[in-house]
Amino acid sequence: MGKLNEKLTLLNGICPYFTMFPLDFPLNILKRRARKTDLVLDPFCGRGTTNFAARLVGLNSLGVDSSPVAAAITASKLVTATVDDILREAQLILTEYRANQIPTSEFWQWAYHPTVLDSLCRIREALLEDCSTAPRIALRGIVMGALHGPKQKTFPSYFSNQCPRTYAPKPAYALRYWLDRELLPEPMDVLAVIERRAKRYYGMTPVINGSVRLGDSRNEISLQPDHPENRFNWVITSPPYYGMRTYIPDQWLRNWFVGGSDTVNYTNQGQVVHASPKEFSDDLQQVWRNAARVCADDAKMVIRFGGITDRLVDPPVLIKSSLNESGWRIHAIRNAGTALEGKRQADSFLRKKTKPIIEYDVWATKQ
Repeated sequence: MGKLNEKLTLLNGICPYFTMFPLDFPLNILKRRARKTDLVLDPFCGRGTTNFAARLVGLNSLGVDSSPVAAAITASKLVTATVDDILREAQLILTEYRANQIPTSEFWQWAYHPTVLDSLCRIREALLEDCSTAPRIALRGIVMGALHGPKQKTFPSYFSNQCPRTYAPKPAYALRYWLDRELLPEPMDVLAVIERRAKRYYGMTPVINGSVRLGDSRNEISLQPDHPENRFNWVITSPPYYGMRTYIPDQWLRNWFVGGSDTVNYTNQGQVVHASPKEFSDDLQQVWRNAARVCADDAKMVIRFGGITDRLVDPPVLIKSSLNESGWRIHAIRNAGTALEGKRQADSFLRKKTKPIIEYDVWATKQ
């Protein structure tokens, strides 16, 4: 990619998220194989890497995910907003809004300095009231990306006390960590953090936007194109690996920011069932069937799939089972390497280092 695209790709990193396959995976497929008028679908869009790749190539796309965190991150990568507009919106909110709901538990007292938490709550409540404009959608993504992370040696990049940046720490563990090390949350200029990030991620954006939908892809209506006469030509996706179901608990702080509880939510509502390989496969099969119904006759689907070490299932067998009688015909299964060879799902999810499992790219065509 040339210098222009190198700058554009920075927006893909606006907010960390567990299910992150490399941008090059969907980007190379679409650059080499897609036609100028093709439409792209990702029924498990996560943080929107496929949709962002489509945007870079100049293709319209739809991303669908059952997690409000994922949908919000994806939306922030599909809007066109100027730095000035984002900062103007942030300044307006911090000046005119007052926070009505500020969490008060011990965790929150140690996680954020009081002035920082007050500002975050003002922004949160304003965006929950109205997040329909491009500057507000971009602002939401910026704040989510800075909501928690490590302390920097130069200037603050994250709003929280010392934290991981990819997943939110559980309160009991975090409190012990901060208390043992006497780590106090520090005051900071919230607007300055927003400005630095806005300049990094929104200094240049492509014209094509794309769209994202909060929904359950097991329901066909969630995958309907924005215009009924349209049909998707590409499905590029990576469904949850069997056993991966802690999306909301591990993203609970960002989930709070988009309207969730200020305590950890351990429910798995709206997610693919992981009770058994058969039930998991059946749920995926329903998604593939729904996707086939909204795709063109010559559509192609590429699925990246792997596993985690504490589930004794063979990923190729499981994904092939899900594609039986789904409306798709497999024509190639290719080794995509292991979690140590890139930013893969398995490597991101697990707290402890384990033996990586090989991942696969499954290529299929609509029957």
